[in-house]
Amino acid sequence: MNGQLSERLVFVTGGGSGLGAATCRLLAAEGAKVAVADIDMRAAKAVAGEISDAGMSAFPVQIDVGDETGGPAALEEAAERHGGLFALVNNAGTDKTLAVDEISVDQWDRVIRTNLRGPFVLARSAAEIMKRAGGGHIVNIASTASKRAWPNASAYHASKWGLLGLSHALHAELRQYGIKVCALIAGGMQTPFLLDRFPDIDRATLQDPADVAQTIRHVLVQPKGTVISEVMVLPMRETSWP
Repeated sequence: MNGQLSERLVFVTGGGSGLGAATCRLLAAEGAKVAVADIDMRAAKAVAGEISDAGMSAFPVQIDVGDETGGPAALEEAAERHGGLFALVNNAGTDKTLAVDEISVDQWDRVIRTNLRGPFVLARSAAEIMKRAGGGHIVNIASTASKRAWPNASAYHASKWGLLGLSHALHAELRQYGIKVCALIAGGMQTPFLLDRFPDIDRATLQDPADVAQTIRHVLVQPKGTVISEVMVLPMRETSWP
């Protein structure tokens, strides 16, 4: 532990599983106070309890990231109770693997609501908190789906390309306030997001989410005058990227 994250609040959405859980564990081990935020409160409590039982600082938060009042209220409450907000990690995500002529408008809207509206809603609130404090970090978890496309994922691609654009727009707008915004483009990971939907996938082609969490940590501990605005983290056997 190098002390750069010690006692600083990091709010991680989708913290109840996968990359979110791995990020919560790593940053807590670095001394951060971690808000394990998830729509599934049982999952959030399980991860926060595991971290707390290990003598580190974490607490669960139930959140629907697309809720324009409830999401920001949860973020504000956490920041008020824990001495400010050091970082927001917009990690929550969903997908519906269907052809464009099969996906319903409601299914499309659900993907966009979680993957793009949610990060916007929370980043807007986080920016207000961070401006008052003179700075902070927003890390948006994108995907190789924000760089290229494959069939039966139109909503997911639209959301992740949009999130990449939002991230760069926020970087341009918020850097003057000392707020660092990063788009982290992650390749395939050994998480429920892929493994539950594609049980026949070759796990050897996927990376450990704990390794991607290390890159999130790296983004958060850059010197004051440096920002990583975009970074891509791929498994060595990545199949969705040249």
